[in-house]
Amino acid sequence: MKGDHRYITFDEILRFWAAERPNGAALEQDGRITDFGELEELSRRIIALFRSRGVAKGDRIAWFGKNSDLYCMLYMAAARYGVVMVPIGWRLAPPEVAYILQDTGAKLVFCGEEFLETATKVANVVPASPEVIHAEQARSLVASCDPAEFEPAGEDDPVLQLYTSGTTGNPKGAVLTNANLLGLRNHALEADLPWNYFEPSDCMLVAMPCAHIGGTGLINISIAGGIRALVQAEFTPVGVLEAIENGATHMFIVPAALQMVVQHPRAPETDFSHLKYLMYGAAPMPLELLKESVRTMPNAGFLQAYGMTETSGTISILPPEDHELAGNDRMRSAGKAVPGVEIQVRGPENTELPRGEIGEVCIHSPSNTPGYWKLPQATAQTIDEGGWLHTGDAAFMDDDGYIYIQDRIKDMIISGGENVYPAEVESAIYGHPAVAEVAVIGVPSERWGEEVKACVVAKPGTECDPGDIIAWTRERIAPFKVPKSIDVIPEMPRNPSGKILRRELRKPYWEGQERQVS
Repeated sequence: MKGDHRYITFDEILRFWAAERPNGAALEQDGRITDFGELEELSRRIIALFRSRGVAKGDRIAWFGKNSDLYCMLYMAAARYGVVMVPIGWRLAPPEVAYILQDTGAKLVFCGEEFLETATKVANVVPASPEVIHAEQARSLVASCDPAEFEPAGEDDPVLQLYTSGTTGNPKGAVLTNANLLGLRNHALEADLPWNYFEPSDCMLVAMPCAHIGGTGLINISIAGGIRALVQAEFTPVGVLEAIENGATHMFIVPAALQMVVQHPRAPETDFSHLKYLMYGAAPMPLELLKESVRTMPNAGFLQAYGMTETSGTISILPPEDHELAGNDRMRSAGKAVPGVEIQVRGPENTELPRGEIGEVCIHSPSNTPGYWKLPQATAQTIDEGGWLHTGDAAFMDDDGYIYIQDRIKDMIISGGENVYPAEVESAIYGHPAVAEVAVIGVPSERWGEEVKACVVAKPGTECDPGDIIAWTRERIAPFKVPKSIDVIPEMPRNPSGKILRRELRKPYWEGQERQVS
């Protein structure tokens, strides 16, 4: 599609590649290969299945499971028809899954076989009582349907809803449209950036979770580029090494996962010559890890990607030419705006600050979400009247437009690429019979970038057992959100108005670190 930049709906793109490259592989998983011609037809069969279950344009459906080629098919069908796909993280605890199903009012829940029992139990307790269809059943039902004719979704129709952990305890559903997910591609092609072009033989490895933009975003890129998406159920170091030997040319990975790959015993004997570009993000790349990765994968171009769910993924890039083995100042940055995106660092008055001054990163982009599902107030707090999205990240911009993230205004912790919000963890710990107060912080971790720590004050006359608090929390939230450690402290540091000062709790752990966020 190098010569034609017009297509910004998945229906247009899938029709294009089904005609242009019908026998080209679109999806591969565990030896199953689906070409673009088959994907176009299968998605129309899935639309017929949606109709048979009373699912109409604007309705929500959910996927609860690991990465799957079936999820990709369901998502493409939804995007073509204007149904909204909601992938749910398989690591979430049942109450967290129930909240998302209840919030969406999803009419159907498709799930991986191993999640059928949980999905069924959860579906039975939410008001909408959605039908649960497991993967094997779904494939059979789709095969029995005739391909449907349908009115395609428009560029501004929502097609994907991803949940971001909420600072107030409940996650928010970021709604993303066809144009949000595909609109920046045209700007990138016009800018002639080499990593935005794909050869027919190229292959995108999809190993990051599909419930994150870092997973589903790769499906968007591969489908739009007309190339093979090599789907893996979940990240494993061996899986990544085997995928690269199997011809994966492009991939996205978080640094904690990359470390596991390059330090795996099989890495020295792996042929990395196929790998063209390695995108990384969600945490800064330690220089020593970058050096080790470049030595291990000498032919790959390294791209740091900065973005968020609400911006449909990447809105700034640190390109390969800014990466040096010796290290440089720019490698401490998150790169600069990709074509089609405007980035400003703004102060408290919502006006742009002079270069070098720290403020909030604000984004103006066709990829910005129109808002959060059923949360107008949260939407208004995030997207201002001028259409600028306020990220909650504190940073400064240099004279060349590079963004240097300093801290997270909203206190989010990123541990191994997973987003964890302190308030959510605090809510899970509150209620423990020995805990009077709790504040959750992120502390440095060589393996994960950051890890979760809870600081607790004991109730009078009681003693807090850290192991017991961790076990209590593990019953209530997903394992990756559970604190790795507990500090029992005599009292919380507070400002004059009584607000807990997390920065004072963080301070001892971050002293000597280059920046106060990992």
